[in-house]
Amino acid sequence: MAELAFIDKVAERAGVPEDQARALTEATLRTLAERLTAGEADDLPAHLPDQFRALLIKGQEPAPDFPLDEFVDRVAGRAGVPRAIAERGIGSVLQAMHDAVGHKEFRDVMSQLPREFGDLMDLSHRQR
Repeated sequence: MAELAFIDKVAERAGVPEDQARALTEATLRTLAERLTAGEADDLPAHLPDQFRALLIKGQEPAPDFPLDEFVDRVAGRAGVPRAIAERGIGSVLQAMHDAVGHKEFRDVMSQLPREFGDLMDLSHRQR
């Protein structure tokens, strides 16, 4: 999947303009890299557009175990958006990532995250 197609999916699903979708995508992927173990973070870039690969470089191991609220706060701060938009954006990025990486790899990623992350995907899906 090309970068623009990925961003377009995020924009459509989150109901935000393209520039905001790009900021949300970058913020979500950076924060996801912080939250995942190095092995899982290293598996994702091969499936995503080239422009996003550097965002998934793992900075530390082991992965800090921070809750969904902190994840949303980090994304909102990095993207410069309110929490509600960050929540929709995270869900939209996760949906686009699922499309790009496939079910098995996506399930491996989600297994490292709190169950509530699935709720964000549902929220984003209802926005369409």
